[in-house]
Amino acid sequence: MSWSQQSIKSQNKKRILETIMNDAPVSRTAIAKKLGITKGTVSSLTTELMEEEIIIEHGPGSSSGGRRPLMLLFNEKAGYSIGINLGVNYIIGVLTNLNGEIIAEQRQSISKEDFKQWLPVITETIQSLINQAPASPYGVVGIGIGVPGMVDKNGLILLAPNLKWQNVHLKQELEQLFNLPVTIDNEANAGAYQEKNHHSTPADANNIVYVSAGIGIGVGLIIDEELYSGNKGFSGELGHMMIDINGRQCSCGSQGCWEMYASEKALVLEAERQTNSTVDNHLEALIEEAYRNDRVAALFTDIGYYLGIGISNILHTFNPEKVVIGNRLAMAKDLLQPSVKEAVERHSLSFHKTDVEISFSQAPQYSTALGSCHYMIEKFIENSY
Repeated sequence: MSWSQQSIKSQNKKRILETIMNDAPVSRTAIAKKLGITKGTVSSLTTELMEEEIIIEHGPGSSSGGRRPLMLLFNEKAGYSIGINLGVNYIIGVLTNLNGEIIAEQRQSISKEDFKQWLPVITETIQSLINQAPASPYGVVGIGIGVPGMVDKNGLILLAPNLKWQNVHLKQELEQLFNLPVTIDNEANAGAYQEKNHHSTPADANNIVYVSAGIGIGVGLIIDEELYSGNKGFSGELGHMMIDINGRQCSCGSQGCWEMYASEKALVLEAERQTNSTVDNHLEALIEEAYRNDRVAALFTDIGYYLGIGISNILHTFNPEKVVIGNRLAMAKDLLQPSVKEAVERHSLSFHKTDVEISFSQAPQYSTALGSCHYMIEKFIENSY
């Protein structure tokens, strides 16, 4: 077979698999009609995909006359993916099937800063998830990791200021240890990728901004359906967008950064300053206390307003169709939403706030880990043609 023929075959196989993934259960006849290729080609390539155990036959579908067609499904149990979210003081790991559905999870609080102290926790989390993966034709297909910091296009962690990491070669460490493909990206990019793939996002939403509001703030950008990473992979560091030129000192070395006013860190610092020692200054405890204590509730109102100010700047810059607020701070949705909305209404140009949806992630603590899983699933599928 010539290179040209092989390329056409590969493209057709990819299109067929994508159709099965999106439209299942679907018949061979329906695939041929939708893609405009012959039934013979569809039959031959679906046979290959079945032999590779990427798809399976489900049973007969309905018929408008004649024999009922056999329906095809994507085999989500053909392999499994691992996604890891490295928070500033926690780690969340998930094992998913190839549809991105969680099969197992691991989570642990961690108070260490030195990378050498983190590494055993990361490897133990991954090994535990590998051990929980059910038997499958392809096993664990890869490990995706989201990090709160700047990551270059080769997966080198250049700077994670809230972790105090610089030039960390985590990708090489893990690939050598587990002998599996590893992708490392900024955690907000991974969260944006999850929102792009999530069923609640409209299919025609091509421009999505994901605001990861945790200890710090990061932003993931989906522009024209593609994850935008910038020239060297450093885009999205909008947590360090300056909103007060003479403002609070930030861990990045600058001052007045957005994350010093609209993050979990900002909330806790302000709670420590304003409240008495009987208040537990952890996010979950503060959320609980806010429903009983007006002074604590006012802290969330202020944080929400600053979130809205930053989002207004994002609307003016990117004019997206959808903005999603995720990560841990999104657990306080009911406390934050009114003041976020007020700030956007007050500070955004009318053209920019029209026809844009601003929402909170439905699974805020899982977005980064699930997005990291999707990276590896997509790479696996790409390599299957």
